Amino acid sequence: MADWTDLFASLAPKPYGRRQPLILINGLAEQAESWYRNRRFWGRYFDVHAPNVVLYDGPGIHGRLATKQSIDVDYLVGEFHQYVTRFVQTQPVHLVASSLGGKVAVELAVRYPELVRRLVLICPSGLGDEERLPIMDGVRGDTYALVRSVFHKPKFVDRDMVKFYKAQLANRVWKTGLLRTVRGTLDHSVRAKLAEIKQETLLVTGQKDKICDPKVAAVAARDLPHGHFLEVAECGHAPQIEKHWLINRLVVYFLTAPKPTANPAWPQLVFAQPSKLKNGETEAKS
Repeated sequence: MADWTDLFASLAPKPYGRRQPLILINGLAEQAESWYRNRRFWGRYFDVHAPNVVLYDGPGIHGRLATKQSIDVDYLVGEFHQYVTRFVQTQPVHLVASSLGGKVAVELAVRYPELVRRLVLICPSGLGDEERLPIMDGVRGDTYALVRSVFHKPKFVDRDMVKFYKAQLANRVWKTGLLRTVRGTLDHSVRAKLAEIKQETLLVTGQKDKICDPKVAAVAARDLPHGHFLEVAECGHAPQIEKHWLINRLVVYFLTAPKPTANPAWPQLVFAQPSKLKNGETEAKS
């Protein structure tokens, strides 16, 4: 009977009560396009925040460009730090980050360890590998080359997302913001910072990732003092989209289990339950 109770609790978590904050940090894709297969699911278990810091035609980026300031990782870390301390307030928070966002998440965890509880890094860049930037194919007009580079099986891509990028890449303001962000963040490496991360960290890579070398990610994961590594088979640079069923449940499990692993049994994925906040502390259920 207890198993059935756990199943119902995991499938339909109670809608009331304060939940553990979860901050999503996107890569060069903007927030909505990075997490459109994940936010609703994770929202059943966490207080999900997706601050749109990297908005290429937004006033934040273009205000800096107008005053000759760069869009670099330090700027992005500062923006997310301000968001967490001013608007989330229930700390520490969990971080889930993809690609470029992995650089930001690592820096946040190292610089402000008191603010971060656990991290999930999905195909993070900045690990010392030579990265391809398929978004640049889109800038040159080949949107479908971008899709083929990011996804192992392009059929998993939402057609509306492709239409969105085709439209945005024709927007000069948006394209300028994108190119300046690429220029300011490309050479920032976080490989040396991995050994300083004190939090439990899950590093996920795609077996067929054409942008960030999965072999480099596997070696880099060994530097994490409390690290867990998973290579997702038959998957490219965006497991949160291409393998969303697995990633959705794996993230919930990893962020709530008392002693998480990168390879939980299927019942652990299915029966994962939301953490609860009590007197400012997190009570995690296995």
